[in-house]
Amino acid sequence: MSARRPRVSARPRRVTVQAHAKLNLMLAVGPKRADGFHDLVTVFQSVSLADTLIAERRARGFTLRVVHEDAAVRGAHDVAGQRIVRGDATNLVLRAARLMADALELPGGAHFTLVKRIPAQAGMGGGSADAAAAIAALCALHGRRLTREQRIGYALQLGSDVPFAVTGGTMLGTSRGEVLSALTRVAPFRAIIAMPKWRVSTAEAFRRHDAGRNPLTPWKHHLRFASAVGRQRVEALALMRQGNRFEELLGHHRQDFVGLCARLRAAGLLQPRLTGSGSAVYAIVPHGVSVREIVGRFSGDEPLYEVRPVARGLRLQLHATTTGPRNGARGGAPRTRGDQRRRRTRAS
Repeated sequence: MSARRPRVSARPRRVTVQAHAKLNLMLAVGPKRADGFHDLVTVFQSVSLADTLIAERRARGFTLRVVHEDAAVRGAHDVAGQRIVRGDATNLVLRAARLMADALELPGGAHFTLVKRIPAQAGMGGGSADAAAAIAALCALHGRRLTREQRIGYALQLGSDVPFAVTGGTMLGTSRGEVLSALTRVAPFRAIIAMPKWRVSTAEAFRRHDAGRNPLTPWKHHLRFASAVGRQRVEALALMRQGNRFEELLGHHRQDFVGLCARLRAAGLLQPRLTGSGSAVYAIVPHGVSVREIVGRFSGDEPLYEVRPVARGLRLQLHATTTGPRNGARGGAPRTRGDQRRRRTRAS
């Protein structure tokens, strides 16, 4: 971590951050390391589905209110996710705020409102995106400008996916996923994400990986892929054919996954894949095919989300600055479809 002191700029009274979900366009898992983590090779892609975090300065303390908003184009809201995402001290937003306040010796506190659209425990990086948004929001509230290395260093203390969430776009991730290399922007695509009721334990999936036979030849192939992937324009379908190791580690949910993939294909979608360790499954919409038509053909009650790739993980908007907004600040919430039904959860 660099000891360089963060620069001070404008201090807004309120900050709005759009925190984008991610897909893993491919994901390979290597051997377990001496530190207990696993080496990974993955291609991250930020997508249009996003949570919104609003941060307002307060005299002291950090509080959080969570509002659930339905962004599905079809299907019931992710009720299980509402129970998982709470406004208490376990939420990554508050953990990130306290980390930054301590590390940067920031005075005062903040009240956060989190509008939650990204399904929880889905492999879509929603919690990581919210943590990244809190880092960006708190720095903006206090006019602190961090280097990229500083942001990634703080982010890594909160989770392996958080460094990608603070950068976003199209990135090759290696090591734990935190060593990031920018790739040529992915060719445009549309995808449908299906969110099943079942959830996946990432820790249990890694235990299954460690207990199984993991020959080095496939892993060496993925390492060669990682060294070559940045040399050409990235195509989502080509990357997805590289697979996702976690699809083989679903235990008794494996047949649920296979059945969901079959229903997505029957609706007209291409190359269904698990994202992250799951449980969300996404597939590509063919060129020239209507999303409404595909959604109408889908057989099942899983909520469906329509997404497209975006070029960054976070978008900030500053409000009521005391010395004027910073140059380059951008705002604007992503458009969502379906019913916009808001539900409150408890706040700390």
